[in-house]
Amino acid sequence: MASEPKPDTLPFGSEDLRLPDELRLPLQAHLAGLRERYVERGWAGRVGFGQRPALIVIDLALWWTDARNLSQGSNVDSVVRATCRLLAAARVAAIPIFFTTWDYDRSTPPSPHDLKVKMDFKPGEEKLFELDSRLERRLDERIIAKRYASAFKGTNLHENLTALGVDTLIVTGVSTSHCVYATCRDATDSFRVIVPREAVGERCEIMHEVNLLDIDLDLADVVPAENVLAYLDAYRRNSSTSAPSPSPT
Repeated sequence: MASEPKPDTLPFGSEDLRLPDELRLPLQAHLAGLRERYVERGWAGRVGFGQRPALIVIDLALWWTDARNLSQGSNVDSVVRATCRLLAAARVAAIPIFFTTWDYDRSTPPSPHDLKVKMDFKPGEEKLFELDSRLERRLDERIIAKRYASAFKGTNLHENLTALGVDTLIVTGVSTSHCVYATCRDATDSFRVIVPREAVGERCEIMHEVNLLDIDLDLADVVPAENVLAYLDAYRRNSSTSAPSPSPT
């Protein structure tokens, strides 16, 4: 069982990739100060919620959620739990739901990136790319199999979302600095992007903190998960053509 996080630490990640205790509070203070200075320069405007939301769950498959996989996995149980709460609300609100995982195929030719991160699988280990069972994915919730960090690159996710009339994409999952960030980057020019703070994470504390700030400054509204749950509840109680737009701040 994973040990309880120390005060002021993130409730997820790998213990060996955490910040030293003496650096944590100074870094958090520095990032807060950076945000203030960026806001003074006109960054971090709010996009707010739109009228037609969809939820996407990035890479909460066993390859990433099983901490025994030292290469890619870590303790992201809190992220899974927060995402499950959002999934439950999204299902009640009857909004579109998408999941992503890695498009594992032994026949895919190698790429230069293969030299950066080793992914040497044994026969049968492709099951690691199955979604974590805690998500309780339903048959009408699409799985996007991707070969790149972004859920948009090389897939038809954009076409799916526009066909559904989606204007707001709620992004959850892992990892903040890689696939979550890349998906937000590709989504931001077409959709209002909302990132529930507690429902994204990764193995490395400093990578999470820095990239989440970057997402909030330039790509999406990073908001408490409770704000998103309130929006989905209001959406449920109103017609899909007149969904309310509460402030995400």
